[in-house]
Amino acid sequence: MKLKSFDNIYHIHKGSEVKRWFYFFLILTVLIMFLPWTQNIRFTGSVSTLYQDQRPQQLNSPIPGRIIKWYVKNGDNVKQGDTLLQLAEIKPEYLDSQLVQRTQEQVQAKKGVRDYYEAKVSTTNTQLKAISEARRLKLKQLEVKISQLNNKIAAEEAELAAVNNELKLSEDQYNRQKRMYEEGLVSLTQFQQRSASYQNALAKRISAENKLAQTRQEILSVNIEQNAAIQDYTEKLSKTEGERYQSMGQIEGSTGEIAKLENQVANYQARQGLYYVLASQDGQVVQLNKSGIGEILKETESIGTIVPKKVNYAVEIYVKPVDLPLLAAGQRVMCTFDGFPAIVFSGWPNSSYGTFAGKVVAIENNINVNGLFKALVVEDKNQKPWPPQIKMGSGVQGIALLNDVPIWYELWRNINGFPPDYYTLNKEKSTKADEKAE
Repeated sequence: MKLKSFDNIYHIHKGSEVKRWFYFFLILTVLIMFLPWTQNIRFTGSVSTLYQDQRPQQLNSPIPGRIIKWYVKNGDNVKQGDTLLQLAEIKPEYLDSQLVQRTQEQVQAKKGVRDYYEAKVSTTNTQLKAISEARRLKLKQLEVKISQLNNKIAAEEAELAAVNNELKLSEDQYNRQKRMYEEGLVSLTQFQQRSASYQNALAKRISAENKLAQTRQEILSVNIEQNAAIQDYTEKLSKTEGERYQSMGQIEGSTGEIAKLENQVANYQARQGLYYVLASQDGQVVQLNKSGIGEILKETESIGTIVPKKVNYAVEIYVKPVDLPLLAAGQRVMCTFDGFPAIVFSGWPNSSYGTFAGKVVAIENNINVNGLFKALVVEDKNQKPWPPQIKMGSGVQGIALLNDVPIWYELWRNINGFPPDYYTLNKEKSTKADEKAE
């Protein structure tokens, strides 16, 4: 008896279709080998930005101080200029609550001292003029006196000459009378009279010579007085001039001290403005590492981080040295961001889902400590915009697109270990890149 179940389980009499399926898959494989395949290099990176002012900024304490009040907490959104926390002084030299006012009083006191010395300089200038005028008058007076004495000497010299002539005449008369007396021609009385006249003439000459010598002595005394007056007034002028220069030095010193004190006032006023730590830009406050009230901050110590609100995102990618020659400025890159679903066919970028287009804008010339080269990729404005939900520092997977080749060529290249073909944008872009490189 023939069982139906036996025929259904054991297909002994059924013909095989393995050969048909073999040829089908063989033809399908050959066709697939001639399908286009986009060569690419894969890399990893992170979200960043091209601009330094759009990167996360550290919040630092501008001065050493003690925290007395917080105005924000972790995660708060702030605007530029918002107060984050308030500090109080801890340095003894700044603890005076009226420090600025007292320093301004010191400035006013120094200005008063400077005004005093300026007045003293003005008075000294008047004294110098008075002493110079007195010196001029005194020397003029002595010059007049010397002139008078010179005139007196001239008169006395003339008088002496007349007396000498008179003496010579009296001497001749005396000698004649003496000879005549000795010869008995004149009387003794006449001889004595002539002798008395001669003695009187001789006395007149001695008197005239004494007067002339006295006048000359007076001229010498006046010359000495003139030199003494010059020395005395020169000493007075020098002393007064020294006091003037000393006062001028005090003025300059006071001016320097005033400038120094005014600088201190400005510094104290600026320091009081640093008691409140302000937000440097719009953003979100994160990673606050100080807690509570009364904690002490050192100068430039980090308080936390502020993440800018408005960011022009870019992607930092890291490329192996062997793949570096395949990258060029302006090259197209497909990116997938962490947290955003994506279906990627690396060889068929147009069939991928969840990828976002970008282009290379810069490639660093130095290698990083991780042994890779860094390149920067920005959003391609002509393609689908990048998602606004991406955040700074999130991970990125990327694919740099190269030439379109058949699948068989790509398999053959990988089996032989050959590098991908160099990617060329077009003649115009290549020329611009070459000019830029030159």
